[in-house]
Amino acid sequence: MDLNLIKKLVKIVDTSEITDLEVEENGLRIRVAKKLKSGSNNMPQVLVSQAPPSELPQPRPSTIEQHPQTVEVQENLHEIKSPIVGTFYRSPAPDADPYVQVGDSISTGTVLCIVEAMKLMNEIESDISGKIVKIFVENGKPVEYNQPLFLIQKS
Repeated sequence: MDLNLIKKLVKIVDTSEITDLEVEENGLRIRVAKKLKSGSNNMPQVLVSQAPPSELPQPRPSTIEQHPQTVEVQENLHEIKSPIVGTFYRSPAPDADPYVQVGDSISTGTVLCIVEAMKLMNEIESDISGKIVKIFVENGKPVEYNQPLFLIQKS
């Protein structure tokens, strides 16, 4: 389950009258619930577990509090996000080397990957110069619109 989905779930609970939301996907179970306290901000809690539902203790003391607006990204880091829904490929062909690796220095316009959508190969280029810090998606995996693909340290 990706971080964007978790953020969306937290936002849904935070901005609605819903007090509790639970989602299970591929054996990963996420529960988002508001703490209801009088006179304070109702901040959602996120509980992430990979245990089967029958093995989960209720309530679980180690919850992760997250605020939808508090995704901390340092000012010198920049995310390259997918402009479309499709399949992520790190190289132009299965037997070719990847376009970029973690640690590579890149410049504006450098091709980072391909996102295939409806049999069209869309090259994703960097909009800044810097150094590749992290690659969020595995080769051949599906990506969603606006899903982070790369983290780049600005130069």
